[in-house]
Amino acid sequence: MSDTDNAKTSSMPRGPRPFVPVYQPAIGDLEKAYVNDCLDTSWISAIGKYVERFESEIARISGVPHGIAVSNGTVALHLAHHCLGLQPGDEVLVPTFTYIASVNTIAQTGARPVFVDSCKDDWLIDVEDARSKITPRTKGIVAVHLYGAVCDMKAIMALAKEHGLYVVEDCAESLGSYRSGQPTGSFGDVGTFSFFGNKTITTGEGGMVVARDDALSTHLRLTKGQGQDPNRRYWHDRLGFNYRMTNIAAAIGCAQLERLEATLERKAEIAVLYKTRLAHAGVEFQKLPPDVISSNWLVSLLLPEGVDRDHVMEHMKAAGIDSRPVFYCNHHMPMYEAEAAQTPSNSNGFPVAENIARRGISLPSYPSMSDEMVGWACEALIDALKSCG
Repeated sequence: MSDTDNAKTSSMPRGPRPFVPVYQPAIGDLEKAYVNDCLDTSWISAIGKYVERFESEIARISGVPHGIAVSNGTVALHLAHHCLGLQPGDEVLVPTFTYIASVNTIAQTGARPVFVDSCKDDWLIDVEDARSKITPRTKGIVAVHLYGAVCDMKAIMALAKEHGLYVVEDCAESLGSYRSGQPTGSFGDVGTFSFFGNKTITTGEGGMVVARDDALSTHLRLTKGQGQDPNRRYWHDRLGFNYRMTNIAAAIGCAQLERLEATLERKAEIAVLYKTRLAHAGVEFQKLPPDVISSNWLVSLLLPEGVDRDHVMEHMKAAGIDSRPVFYCNHHMPMYEAEAAQTPSNSNGFPVAENIARRGISLPSYPSMSDEMVGWACEALIDALKSCG
């Protein structure tokens, strides 16, 4: 019986309830066997059969020919921008409501992140707001697929084509998500993934860049390996980085991928349970168009207006249920706040993104949760909302 099959049972041990975290990875015997294979054969660094296999599998899932494994999701983003030619003084459109890595990796190239508001329904980048912020210095758009939802890639790609912009898909939270039958990572110039411990599959730390273009993929691969010429050892013909994934990390990822379908199935069941049991709690979930299949990375929702989120989270924690706030808006971060406030195109603010950031929380969403544990989380949330009066 698999870990996912175990997750479907509700037979919890008698006695005090266990604390339910927001996320925990499922690590089984297969991961241990693959890691031991690396140790037994001494293939423990950045070369080995598991790296190649993991790259091939993620590329296949993403619907593109090339996968380039890297050490984490943040460097995947930085590598993408660097290899797409982003320069100091350039601008890249990015949602203000996203994890900080989506923004920092633009700034790390010397370019300027230009913040964009979110859509009310799915919480993703507002394409019309992005359009209004294009200048002659704009070079790219980052489409961040948050919590498993998928951006309006048809509109984003049309906007990019109209203005000659590149598109990076930040797929850190969307492995297994589709829009109009097409997987995330296959729309833009590149897609980037994260395999941190709280992602749908994990390598401990790890990331991936996927791409369709042969020349760009070669550039990405050589640049992540210190820019070394593959045919001339210790000759480096471009600026490079040490962004390589280890064979051990890839081995864990390969084992995780063998359960991906079951993991996605269970996470979809958990999302349905939450939405059903909280249907009358006054909360709001992401509203996705019918052509989107979400990976349901984390079940996240908006609390009713005026509710004290900190109080709700503390009340739930006291009941043994962990939760966490959604991301803060990046235009409020100290290193970006002053410039964002002085930018004329931001004069209307970011009302939708700020509302989501203020009200949103994420609930426990890992695949080994039992139905009973989901029920505990719902009970704790409902009780917490009642305690707010």
